[in-house]
Amino acid sequence: MQNPFDKTGKSDEQILKKWQDRLSKARSKYQPELDLMVEREEIYRGTHKIDKVHGKNQKAQDAVVARNVVAEIIEAEVSSDIPTPKVTPRHEEDEQLAKTIEDYIRNELDRLPFERLNDQDERTTPTHGGDLFLVEWDNTKRTHTTRGALSVSLLHPKQFIPQPGVYSIPEMDYFFIQLAQSKEYIKKKYGKDVSAEDEEQPDARGFEQIVVDDLVTENIGYFRNADGGIGRVAWCNDVLLEYMEDYQARRIKTCSKCGADMQGDTCPYCGSKNGEQKTVKDFARTDENGIPMTKMVEDISLDEMGNPTVTQHEENDMIPYYKPDVYPVVLRRNVSVVGKLLGSSDVDMIRDQQMLINKLDSSISEKLLAGGSVVTLPRGKQIRRTDENFKVLEVEGAEEKAMIDVLTLQPDVSRDMAFEDSTYTAMRNLIGITDSFQGRKDSTATSGTAKQFAAAQTAGRLESRKVMKNAAYADLFEVMFKFLLAYSDEPRPMVYKDTNGTQMYGMFNKMDFLKVDEAGEPYWNDEFLFSVDQTAPLAGNRENLWQEARMNLENGCFGDPTDMQSLLTFWTIMEGLHYPLASEVKQQLTERLEQQQMQQQMLAQQQAMMQPMATNADGIPDITQSGYVSPETMPSYQEGGGSIGMSNL
Repeated sequence: MQNPFDKTGKSDEQILKKWQDRLSKARSKYQPELDLMVEREEIYRGTHKIDKVHGKNQKAQDAVVARNVVAEIIEAEVSSDIPTPKVTPRHEEDEQLAKTIEDYIRNELDRLPFERLNDQDERTTPTHGGDLFLVEWDNTKRTHTTRGALSVSLLHPKQFIPQPGVYSIPEMDYFFIQLAQSKEYIKKKYGKDVSAEDEEQPDARGFEQIVVDDLVTENIGYFRNADGGIGRVAWCNDVLLEYMEDYQARRIKTCSKCGADMQGDTCPYCGSKNGEQKTVKDFARTDENGIPMTKMVEDISLDEMGNPTVTQHEENDMIPYYKPDVYPVVLRRNVSVVGKLLGSSDVDMIRDQQMLINKLDSSISEKLLAGGSVVTLPRGKQIRRTDENFKVLEVEGAEEKAMIDVLTLQPDVSRDMAFEDSTYTAMRNLIGITDSFQGRKDSTATSGTAKQFAAAQTAGRLESRKVMKNAAYADLFEVMFKFLLAYSDEPRPMVYKDTNGTQMYGMFNKMDFLKVDEAGEPYWNDEFLFSVDQTAPLAGNRENLWQEARMNLENGCFGDPTDMQSLLTFWTIMEGLHYPLASEVKQQLTERLEQQQMQQQMLAQQQAMMQPMATNADGIPDITQSGYVSPETMPSYQEGGGSIGMSNL
């Protein structure tokens, strides 16, 4: 059957076969990396495995006890900080638009489950060298005023199959993701019955190898089409679920009976449930009331004499839909490595040391368990056991009694433990973790300043990981913005803070980004640079920021620390840093300051009224000695001379 969204003229069977073969070849090339992921996950979760000694035929044995140092080190790297967006416009007149983008993406970071995503990401990335974010537009999310919303999820690197030999996602011609989905989900999303299908790749939902009857593997391929857009193909086993040559183009569902647009499953005009998807390139501009706007178009034709004639007609003012034309998958690397898609894995770097520690722990345990207490008795003597607390041993004399003794056999494991400690230190040095960074007692640091310096050194060695995280989030923010520009048809409410820290309410309206070029043609303004705000007050350093604000107040940075205005400035800053009850304190100070200002004004008025007016010798008010000014003596300021007459006041 011919696919309506395929421009090549191939049937569904031909399309399915093509992409199944591509996935099979790509997965085969990527299989060594997938096998490493299984081993890394086992090591991170804790393994008793001991590697076999090279060159010997001995059988490798599992350790009895093993200290999970890999997990200990990776957990020390976990950060709860979620980067926040910084948007820079390419044109000066777009400053406010850039601020709007920042504020709305911050709202989306609060709405979406980024705390949970970050918690998982912070462990997966150092374990495997990276992981991936998937950005989608979920059209099922509806409110009373909006249709659709951004959706961001985390992909395990095991769920991603890249194009062989290409190590940058934007440069790939195609790639695949594999997701575990329920059969009911597939039927609801694609309208295809896959109840007879089995789960093709059980490890797509983790590292379990057990097939679940109610689940199937959803294979999704993204690719660049001939026009530079993004295509998408999806299938389960031998069932083609979807193929779209231009996946990010706008599509509408029209009624097969009357041709009207269908907002749901049923036509609002004729009630038909049969509809078909059609790709649309533009839409009619509407006014505030939703009425289509029109424009005059000139038609040039030739009359009977061959002379050009110009006529005008009215037509709808059409606007092209915006297309992101970017892959919806963003890669975060741990530390970049040339010639690899993922970055360097911390587990790979310290794997050998973990195996050595497993062996040392096993050896120490065996030595300690082999030790114990030994009783020496004269030859032929035995201890007679009774039901009482005391054991009876009959001796024939003092010589035999002297031969009875208890010896404690304590093996010497000090060298083993010292070797293990040195191995542990080597593991931390490879990653860049110090005692100060882990919150341990640092014997090498003799002061608080020295400990801070040690922690700063560690932070510097881990800076590359931070840079890679910020770079990934910058790419993520750009994809989120482009999806909003493409699919958020209605204005969307948002909350932001003004320069005074006051909570304000605004709207994200994609029509604000619509411009017209010199030829009068409309286009979408997406010329913004995305990065990460390095100065954003994150939750992890709020206490330090609170302390710094207190020090600034005490040092007079806000003015006199006892002055009411200085205190108001201080508590405004504390409110912005989310200090508990700061808003209430700020409100009380504002009211007291207003009362103080009113009292000062009243006092000034009373003093002016009580001041005696100076008089001359005849008792006439002396205007030269008093503050009284009569209308006759008031200077008259004229226009052009820098003065204003009485008539203009």
